[in-house]
Amino acid sequence: MSTNQTTEGRVGTTVTHRRYVPYSHAHYAGNLVDGAYSLGLFGDVATEMCIVLDGDEGLFASYSDVQFKAPVRAGDVLVITATLVREGTRSRVMDFAVHVVGRGAPTEAAPGAAEVLEPPVVATTATGTVVVPPASR
Repeated sequence: MSTNQTTEGRVGTTVTHRRYVPYSHAHYAGNLVDGAYSLGLFGDVATEMCIVLDGDEGLFASYSDVQFKAPVRAGDVLVITATLVREGTRSRVMDFAVHVVGRGAPTEAAPGAAEVLEPPVVATTATGTVVVPPASR
């Protein structure tokens, strides 16, 4: 997990997680993982963002946009990011992305074969809003 906070304020702060997708999460033929998996990962990076910015886990309020652009499969290595794009008194609007940076090779290849995807594949994007408690300053 890593964070990056800009010097011009909190907007632009980015939180990044990396995750290997275990085969136990395959839900469909071809080792496909359901789209809700990406949404759960967005919740994780949003939680860290709220902890970093506000010292509280926050609460996810809504998504204003979700795009499933490419499949996520068991055996994938994912990079998940949240970037703060707008900040209200208690609301935090974030842009999210899941990038597939590595993928297990087809079963015809040697057992355990995998490859780095260059460039990474954008699998899922979203914009969402979280809320945090009022500041106690």
